[in-house]
Amino acid sequence: MVPKVVFGTGSFDQLKQILTPQRKDRSPFIFLVDDVFENKTEFIDRITLEYNDKLIFVSTIEEPKTTQVDAIVNRIRAEYKQLPSGIIGIGGGSVLDLAKAVSILLTNPGGAADYQGWDLVTKKAVYHVGIPTISGTGAEVSRTCVLTGPEKKLGINSDFTPFDQVILDPDLCIGVPKNQWFYTGMDCFIHCVESLKGTFLNAFSQSYGEKAYDLCVELFLGDGITAEESRAKLMMASWHGGMSIAYSQVGVAHALSYGLGYVLGTKHGIGNCIVFNQLEEFYPEGVKLFKQMMAKHQIDLPKGICSQLTEAQMETMIDTALGLVPLWENALGDNWQEIATRDKLRELYLKM
Repeated sequence: MVPKVVFGTGSFDQLKQILTPQRKDRSPFIFLVDDVFENKTEFIDRITLEYNDKLIFVSTIEEPKTTQVDAIVNRIRAEYKQLPSGIIGIGGGSVLDLAKAVSILLTNPGGAADYQGWDLVTKKAVYHVGIPTISGTGAEVSRTCVLTGPEKKLGINSDFTPFDQVILDPDLCIGVPKNQWFYTGMDCFIHCVESLKGTFLNAFSQSYGEKAYDLCVELFLGDGITAEESRAKLMMASWHGGMSIAYSQVGVAHALSYGLGYVLGTKHGIGNCIVFNQLEEFYPEGVKLFKQMMAKHQIDLPKGICSQLTEAQMETMIDTALGLVPLWENALGDNWQEIATRDKLRELYLKM
């Protein structure tokens, strides 16, 4: 679990106070910041740089890649002789996952692709802090950082992955475009559905999942919630949804979405929505509510994204999805391979 968290409007301004005791001599803090903030000087000026601290703006046009992680790690190693005092990720799920991965690779040998899987990391990561600027992914609290590698899209799942500190400031989510707000919020809702309907469910996971689920229904189907309340509640839904997954697992939607991401580069939030829209047979009640949420917020999903796939691409997409064994075990039980056949996955992908 994340050992320390600060929540509240304006809490971002406590960052210097939080970081100062963690500085080792004059070793730098490296700030990985979503490049959407690159020209927003009012926001950037709130980040206090001291000594040889460094701000690195990272692109999130594509999903995080193992090569992107390796490039940032190599850049830091080339520029500094000593390990950084810490890595601070400021942005959405992609930036938070990059920050987690970079902090791990700075203390573990090899490249990021070597650690895609479960419990492959052996050494404690560099101190790392997560500051989400959009809510829903649960990346701020999860024990994974999802990366697209040369052979697969899969997270670095380990006890060393979670942040040492998280700052939850709902005001950092002001200005998120409506579609992105919806897609990322639905990532949280889908987390909850997959967790609560999964075979791995336990009382710990259920308590978090139910709370996040209820918050999502209130936020996306309710009326009369102020913008300020909405930001705060979605931030907490994301946290609870991520905690629910940390003690169980996701399911069919995420497995199929990883296939879309690996082959087509589809972003995670919208990919989950495109997939979940076709999963009535697995999650009937969840999909029904999801469609109501789309209608209420006038969201139109892209259609036909799998219509031009080559046979090789389709096979790779199916391989990627089927490779996520724990997700299928959670969703369908021990006999999942009898249900999630290659033909079944092909049929589902063709609906997209």
